[in-house]
Amino acid sequence: MDDDPLLDAPLLPPHSLHSRLHPRFYSIPTVCMANILLLIHVTFVILAILAGVFCVPDNDDICFEKYTYPFKVQTAILIAKVALWILHVCFERCIQYHHRKVRSKGYLLIYRTTRHLKRLPLLIHSTGNAALLLIVAVQYTFPGHAKLYLCCIFGILSMELMCSLICLVVYSVKVSNFNRAKSRPDIIEEEKMYSYPSHITSEVGFREISSLEEIVEKQGDVIEYLQRHNALLSKRLLALTAQQDRG
Repeated sequence: MDDDPLLDAPLLPPHSLHSRLHPRFYSIPTVCMANILLLIHVTFVILAILAGVFCVPDNDDICFEKYTYPFKVQTAILIAKVALWILHVCFERCIQYHHRKVRSKGYLLIYRTTRHLKRLPLLIHSTGNAALLLIVAVQYTFPGHAKLYLCCIFGILSMELMCSLICLVVYSVKVSNFNRAKSRPDIIEEEKMYSYPSHITSEVGFREISSLEEIVEKQGDVIEYLQRHNALLSKRLLALTAQQDRG
């Protein structure tokens, strides 16, 4: 051991790894996007209902010539619905990216609590699209009863709006509370993340009032984060050692 050259190497400055050991807070910038998407959705449903009430089927030709040319009013509503679905796809991809980034920073609780909320709005709109496609297919096969088909379309749009409204509001509240708290990663503040009776000190593998599935899931997230964190520290350490050797 006395002849080991690593023992004679200069020590790394203590501040070199400080930022890695004490990461900064990472907020989730998706609340504004969720609110804008919700506003667009509400506006679309209101305009669609107004267009259906005042244009279809009595004044369809007048609205076609003035507002929706070269599409019929119902066709314009369906095209706008597809555009809204595309916005939800982009929004879902965006929030998945930001939540994966938050998870890599050690914020595991917010990732788990919003796991289903991130997918629900897109799932709701995809289901609504399937229902609208079914109505259009039936209308094409059995023409007539335009008001009945229109009421079915408005019913689907209204159900989509209510379900999406609930999901996006709950998601926005959770993310806003997370951004407002500005807490350190769950890995560092584990005692703050969980509430134990009698102030029991946390240990690996020990949880009260938790199911076995929750314990395994939480420990898996912790292990994955620590593996990634150790890999980043190792790369940082090797880079600093190589830099000192060149100096």
